[in-house]
Parts: sequence; structure tokens; C-alpha cells
Amino acid sequence: MLLGSIILYLLITIGVGYWASLRVKTSGDFILAGRSLPFLLSSSALFATWFGSETVFGASSEFLKGGLYAVIEDPFGAALCLILFGLLFARKLYNMNLLTLGDFFEFRYGKRVGLVASVLMAPPYVGYIAAQLVAMSIVLNVVTGIDLWTGVVISSFVVTFYTFVGGMWAISITDFVQSIIIIAGLFVVAYIMSEKAGGVAVVFSEVPKENFQFLPRFESREIISYIAAWSVLGLGSLPSQDVFQRAMSSGSAQIAVRSCYFAALLYLTVAMLPLFISLCAKHIYGDQLNVSEQLTLPLMVMEHTNIIIQVLFFGSLLSAIMSTTSSAILAPASILAENIIKPLSGKEFSDKQLLRITRMGVLLFSAVATVMASFRTNIYHLVGESSILSLVTLFAPLTFGLYWKKTSRTGAILSMILGLGSWFLFNTLRITDIPSLIPATLISMSSLIIGSLLFRKSRLQYFY
Repeated sequence: MLLGSIILYLLITIGVGYWASLRVKTSGDFILAGRSLPFLLSSSALFATWFGSETVFGASSEFLKGGLYAVIEDPFGAALCLILFGLLFARKLYNMNLLTLGDFFEFRYGKRVGLVASVLMAPPYVGYIAAQLVAMSIVLNVVTGIDLWTGVVISSFVVTFYTFVGGMWAISITDFVQSIIIIAGLFVVAYIMSEKAGGVAVVFSEVPKENFQFLPRFESREIISYIAAWSVLGLGSLPSQDVFQRAMSSGSAQIAVRSCYFAALLYLTVAMLPLFISLCAKHIYGDQLNVSEQLTLPLMVMEHTNIIIQVLFFGSLLSAIMSTTSSAILAPASILAENIIKPLSGKEFSDKQLLRITRMGVLLFSAVATVMASFRTNIYHLVGESSILSLVTLFAPLTFGLYWKKTSRTGAILSMILGLGSWFLFNTLRITDIPSLIPATLISMSSLIIGSLLFRKSRLQYFY
């Protein structure tokens, strides 16, 4: 029954994606769902941005090892990103009527800077997509016993198909349905596991107090590491195409802003459920769960619960992972078509040609991520690494470009190049124990400010 339910669910998802493809007439429909999503669809799409493998598998396993302090990056940093995007970025970017985030860098700094920014923006998604494919493969492995590589290929095919045919319309509609399944499924599983463990009070009574430590100790090195954990997703995902395209698909600027806030609250609330379920599992089964941390939850549910709980749990898992994976595939494909191939070719493409190129990009990034997923299997690390590059290269040019009129083309280029170079050096040479993203981000911001003040002639006309 469980395997049949999963197969049926995957087939329904593919069918929804095909149905959504009927709404896709232009590249704008494919990338931004025609900028027409109502509040509920927009909110569910933003909620689903990161609620995937890293939240259910990665964060829960990290939480068991290190408590709340070990999961600052996600879910807390992810929720911070949505709040900041709604507060500082959503309205301004929406009113610019852009198709991709790469368009902002081109419009603000010129074509060359836009091209460089787009080249830096697209590749990190490969690791992120790979993380989601690994997670889906884990689910299929637990349920059917197939090997991880086969599971990765099957997962890649299903998500790639409905993303390829339906684009952002398919993502938005499936996200809404999947969000309902995620919330309902995790709440039911959490309630049943809590009752089986003897209640919430019993579960929390056995957790060491240090596992609930949320603030760092008053030590400079620990404070810096704490800030770094918040920054990976909290700041690093601000200049990302998937957050941008989900917010910009809203029907208005006001809906975009409100959806960011609501999605952040929903994300932070629902993301606590996998952490609580993992505590229940540890309380009930103890040493029986002496397996890979990423397999703790699925194996526990598979071996020690009835079929109804299994269907709810694995249904919510697949929903979470698929909704995240689809937009992660579409985001770099959109950048590739609109901001890399189009300017490099020097040709004027018709809208149908751009739509075709974007769809080819979906296949390309999915294929590369599928290969990566067979070599890298730590979900939490794959996700974190995918956001750091954006933080050290694009965060400063995006933020200063929106709010500082004196930002120049040269300053933006220096910010990207020196931010990337310094991050690589600090990460490779291990010059200091401080997380490399901290000095790299500071160098990126300093380079932008100094470069903009020194090279004033490269300033473009401010557009607000």
C-alpha cells in the first residue's frame, strides 16, 4: 500500500505539471507564472523555497547531534531571509518589472556586470538540486530497497518532467497542494509520536538543557561563528533567483511583501516539527536508531509505525522535497537563457526561442545535479555550500545597488571578484579559524564601497 501510494502520488504530480503547462504561452509565464499568483499560492511557493531535504533530513539529524545551536542556519536563517526579502527587496524589485535577478545587475550596472553576476549566480544551484535528489532517493531506498543511484535517477526524472513542461505555473500549483500535505502530514506524525513517547513534557524532560541553547557564549570566536550560521541562508539566499522568482510571481508588490512575511512565520513553525519528531524517535527507540543520522526519521517511521502514519510521513516528505527541487532547477535555467546565452549570442531571440532555451536549461542543470548527487550525499552541507558563493559575491552589489546611489560598475565588479577570491583563499589556506565567509563578505562590501568612491565615472544613472 505504501509503495502504491507513492507511485500514485508521483503520477498525480506529473499530471498536475502537464495540466499547468497549458497556461504557459510565453517565457514570462514559464519563469514567473505571468506575475499573477494570489496570496495563498505566492505564500505556499515562498514557504516551499527551502522546506525540503535540509529541513526534514539535514536539520533533524544536526539537531540530534548539537541541539538548536546546530540548526541556526536552517530553519532560523532561512526564515530570516524571507523576512529581510519582504522588508527590503520585494517591493523595489517587483516595481522594476524584471524577469530574472540577473536583469537587475544588467539594468543597474550594465551588460558586462550583469553577465558576470549571472555566471556566479547559476552554478551554486547544482549542489542544492543534488541535495534534494539525494533526499528523494533516500525515501525511495527506505520504501522500496532500491539503491541510491537508481533512486536519484527516478527522482530526477519525475521533478524534471513537470518542471520542464509547466515551469513556474506547475511549481506554484504543486507547491500549494504539497504545502497542505507537508503541514498536515507532519502535524499528525508529531502528535502520534508524542503520544507514543508519553507526551511533550516527557520528551523534553530527557533533552539536556544545553541542547536548547540558542544564543552564543560571550566569546569572540563563538559569536563570529554564530553570525556566520545566520548569514549562510539569511543573507546568502537574498541574491538568489529562486527566492526572487517566487516573490516576483505574485500578483502585486503588496502580495509579494505579505507573502514573504507569512511564509517566514509558516516556515519557522512547521520546521520545528521534524526536530520534535526526531526527539520522539530518540526517546522511544534509543540505540535502535544507530544508523546514519539522515536515515533516522525515515527508518524509524518505516519500522515502527503503521501504514497510515507511513503514508502521511512519506507523502509529506516527498511533497517537501519535490516542491523545493523544482524551483531549484528552474532558477538557474532561467538565468542561463535570459542572462548568459542571450547576451553572449548577440542575437535577438523570439519569445518562443527563449522558452525553448530555458527548457533546455532545465534538462542541463538537472543532468549535472544528478551526476553530483551520486558522489556527494551529505544534504545539510550541500545546501549550505550552495548559498555561500552568492553571499560573498552578490549580496553587496544587490543591496548597495538598491539603496546607495553612488554604487558604480567598477565597485560592483571588484566586489564580486575580490569577494570570491578572498573566500577561496581563506577556505583553501585556512589562514584563520574564523569561518571564511565572514572575511570574504566584509572584503566584498569594502571593495564595493571603495571601488564606487574611487571610480565615480563608472556610475550609471540611478533609476529610482
